[in-house]
Amino acid sequence: MRNIKDIMVVGFALFAMFFGAGNLIFPPFLGLVSGSSWLTGFAGFVLADVGLALLAILAAARCNGEVSKVLSRSGKNLSVILGCAIMICLGPLLAIPRTAATTFEMGIMPLFEGFNPVIFSIIFFILTLMLTIKPSKVVDIIGSFLTPTLLIALAILIISGILNPLGEISTTPMIENVFVEGINQGYQTMDTLGAVALSTVVIATISNKGYKDDKLKVKLTLQAGIVASIALCLVYGGLAYLGATVSTKYGADIVQTSLIVNITSMLLGQPGKIILAVIVGLACLTTSIGLTSATGQYFTKLTNGKLRYEIVVTVVCIFSAIVSNFGVSTIIQFSAPILSLIYPATVTLIVLTLFGNKINNDNVFKFATYAALIVSMLTVANDFNISIPFVLKLPFASFGFNWIVPVTIAGFIGNFIPDKK
Repeated sequence: MRNIKDIMVVGFALFAMFFGAGNLIFPPFLGLVSGSSWLTGFAGFVLADVGLALLAILAAARCNGEVSKVLSRSGKNLSVILGCAIMICLGPLLAIPRTAATTFEMGIMPLFEGFNPVIFSIIFFILTLMLTIKPSKVVDIIGSFLTPTLLIALAILIISGILNPLGEISTTPMIENVFVEGINQGYQTMDTLGAVALSTVVIATISNKGYKDDKLKVKLTLQAGIVASIALCLVYGGLAYLGATVSTKYGADIVQTSLIVNITSMLLGQPGKIILAVIVGLACLTTSIGLTSATGQYFTKLTNGKLRYEIVVTVVCIFSAIVSNFGVSTIIQFSAPILSLIYPATVTLIVLTLFGNKINNDNVFKFATYAALIVSMLTVANDFNISIPFVLKLPFASFGFNWIVPVTIAGFIGNFIPDKK
C-alpha cells in the first residue's frame, strides 16, 4: 500500500510538472486546425510528447536520474555542451519564462486588465523560489496538494465541453499534414527534455522516502511515469476535442493563448475565467517549480557543488522573470529552431541509453549523436531559407524524422570503429 501511495503522489507530481504552458495551449490549437482529423493530430502529439517522455523517464531512471549519465557516452565535451543546452532551454531561456508569461496572458489579464506584467513576474518567481529552495520537498508539495486541484479544474472544463459541444467540427483541416503538425506541437511542449531533467527530482524524492535499492527506484519511477502519462493523454485528448468543436468559429491565425481563453468563456461564462486562472496558475507554477529545481540540481552536480543549489535557483528565477516579459508568442517563436536543433540528438541518446547494456562501443553513441546534430543543423538552416533541399528528401522527412536513417547508419558505422578508452 505504501508503494502505491508513493507512486500516485510522484506520478501526479510528474503530471503537474509536465503539464505547463505549452501543454495547455497547444492541444486546443491542434484540435482547431485539425478539425475532423483531430484524433490524427492528437496521435502525433502524444507520440512526440507522452511517448518520448516515457522513454526519457526510463532512460534517466536507469542512470539514477542524472542527466549527465544519459548523455555521457556521446563524449565528455559534447555531453556537457548538450546537457547545458538542454537545461538552459528548460530553465531560464525558454520553458520557465513561458510558464510565467502564459499565466499572465491567460490567467491574470482576463481578470485584472491593466495589471503590470513586471510586477506579476516578480510575484510569480518569488513563489517559485520559495517552493523550490528545499529540493526534497518539491515533489510532495506538488503531488499531494497542487495536482489534485489542477485535475479537478481541468475536469470541470473538459467535461463541460463534452456535454455541451461549442459547435460543429469542420470536415476539412486547415493544414495539410495533421500528423506532422501534431508531432511539431508535441516537440514544442519540451516534455522529452523535461523528462530527462525532472527524473533527477523524482529519483531524489524516492530516495528520500527510504527506497534504496536501485532496481526498485527504477521500477517506481517508471510506474510513476505511467501514471503521469495516462493523466496527460486524457487531458490532451479532452483539450484537443475542445479545440475541434470551435474549428468552424476561428481560423488558424488566432493567438493560441486567446483560443483557450475564448473556449473557457463560452463554456463557463465569467466563472470560467476564474477556473481557467486556477488551471493556468497551477499548471505553470508546478512546472516552473519542477524545472527550476531540476536546473539547480544539474548545475550543482556539474560543478561538484561549487555552484550552490540555492544560488542557481535564485539566478534562474531572476533571469526567467526578465525573459517572461517578452510574451508567450515571442518565446515560442525563438524556441522552435533551438528545440529542432537539440531534440533529435537528445532522443537518439535516450533510445541508445535504453539499450546501453548491450552496446559496448561508445562510438555508436558518438557517431549517432553527431549525425543527429548535423542533420538538425542542416534542417534548421533550410528552414531559414538557406537552400539545402536534400534534407527534405531524406526518409521520413514528411513526418519530421529525417534524422532517423542517417543516425541509424552513423551508429552502425561507429560500431565497427574501435573505441579508444
